[in-house]
Amino acid sequence: MELRQLEYFVAVAEECHFTRAAKRLHVAQSGLSASIRSLERELGAPLFLRSTRQVELTPAGRALLGEARRALSATDAAKDAVAAVQGLLRGTLAIGSLQCLHAVHLPAVLAGFIAAHPGLEISLRQGGSGELIEQVHAGRLDLAFVSRPARYPDDVVVGPLASEPLVLACAPEHPFAARGEVELMELRAEGFVDFHPDWGTRDLVDDVLAAAGVDRRVSLEVTDVHSLLDLVTFGLGVALVPQSFAVKTDRVRFIGLAGIVPAWEIVTVTGDPTSAAAAALLREVHEAKSGRRLATMIG
Repeated sequence: MELRQLEYFVAVAEECHFTRAAKRLHVAQSGLSASIRSLERELGAPLFLRSTRQVELTPAGRALLGEARRALSATDAAKDAVAAVQGLLRGTLAIGSLQCLHAVHLPAVLAGFIAAHPGLEISLRQGGSGELIEQVHAGRLDLAFVSRPARYPDDVVVGPLASEPLVLACAPEHPFAARGEVELMELRAEGFVDFHPDWGTRDLVDDVLAAAGVDRRVSLEVTDVHSLLDLVTFGLGVALVPQSFAVKTDRVRFIGLAGIVPAWEIVTVTGDPTSAAAAALLREVHEAKSGRRLATMIG
């Protein structure tokens, strides 16, 4: 099995079409098709169901796809490691991030990082924690900044970045608005605004309230922080959110939670092995975070 065969296979799987895959790779379709047939013979199983319009993965093809992506990612990491020894960073770096990453100002870090490594092509996508972790696991992302999951794949590397307490967000007219703190059990009758399931804060809040015996109802689900806070502002529900959300609006009241409540943790997730470019960016992120903490202490 050759790396070129895996590269061809992944391209066909992603494009669902041999012609488009050949154009994407700038190779002759006949050569690509021959390479795929050779791979199928070697593995002893068909990888695609072929039709005149498109191709679909067989069960064997689906089983191979994740492993093929990881193999190609590991090869890229090896190349990057050699380049890093020579003082170069080149190739690609695919990053995933939560919408609101209060622990570090990612745009500022990326601006300096790109300026220092002009030969590196960087892409960024936002999403939920579960989705981003799966993207790292599949080899489509090199690095993700996510909420700490309860479970994650064995072949990823998880590192701590920051943590902060959860607080209650409610409208200024809400009975809780003038309180210093609120017991979780007092939230039993409340309607909630929250993110979709599989988003890190949603999963944490579900677990926290379930452990407290609160069977809550989520009336409204959103995909961004500002929509959540707008809905809370107008009394359409309350929310349990990370304390850093308080810097985003003065139209919502944020109240502490009584008792011991698990903190919201932000972690970094990379492939194993971690690519040289991802490792270099992580160093920049931690340096920026340390500098920011020092500036806050001095100020």
